[in-house]
Amino acid sequence: MTLDHLALLARFQDDFLAAIPAADADARVPACGDWTVRGLVEHLADVHHWAAGNARGVKGAALGDGPFDLAPHYATQAAELRAALSDLDPAAECRVLAHPAPMGPGPVRFWHRRQTHETLVHLHDLLAASAGAAASGLVGAAPEVWADTVDEVVTVLQPRQVGLGRMEPLRFPVVLVATDLAGAPTWVLGAPGERADEVAPDVVVAGPAEGLALTLWRRLTPGEAGLTVTGDRGDLEAALAQPIVP
Repeated sequence: MTLDHLALLARFQDDFLAAIPAADADARVPACGDWTVRGLVEHLADVHHWAAGNARGVKGAALGDGPFDLAPHYATQAAELRAALSDLDPAAECRVLAHPAPMGPGPVRFWHRRQTHETLVHLHDLLAASAGAAASGLVGAAPEVWADTVDEVVTVLQPRQVGLGRMEPLRFPVVLVATDLAGAPTWVLGAPGERADEVAPDVVVAGPAEGLALTLWRRLTPGEAGLTVTGDRGDLEAALAQPIVP
């Protein structure tokens, strides 16, 4: 299934914007340390602004220190990002996340996907703040979208963390299986170029794609996400203790 990342980005941005007024700006965001709703909204607005600048090949003007009127502030930066990504040729070269240097050349379409998943995860965070707890099912995205989130962590984000020296390579690869999709797609965290059927893992984690994604992003524990863990749980715990996402 080919995902329309720009359409998904617009949907998740709209849902995020709609959820801001219902959230207490001072409420804590579950599973995100001492982050508050205000910090979350300002962070995503800033990331959108930064990504738009990278896509256009310019350094955007500083947004200032705030405090901001959260909904209008977010709406402005969300619109800026959508305009940039809609205007530019997806194949055009720009600055993207890389390693061993933090940024390097890549296609604009990189930001289509990266910002879709950034917004999806933080939409979950915002809804969790209003609900009082992180949980599956808050966003209602399709399993295929969450599977793409898993794929991005395994193939882009975690290898970059290793390449930048932010974490050591995982001692033991972790096999991840999305059981709610046809064919049960499988990934190998810690060895993204390997085929899962060629790896003899110490641990296999299986369950819904959303649960896998939110576990990799440390929003839920495997138990909270409804995942089945087969093998050495210590290897899984060691992997999840690492900064596998930025």
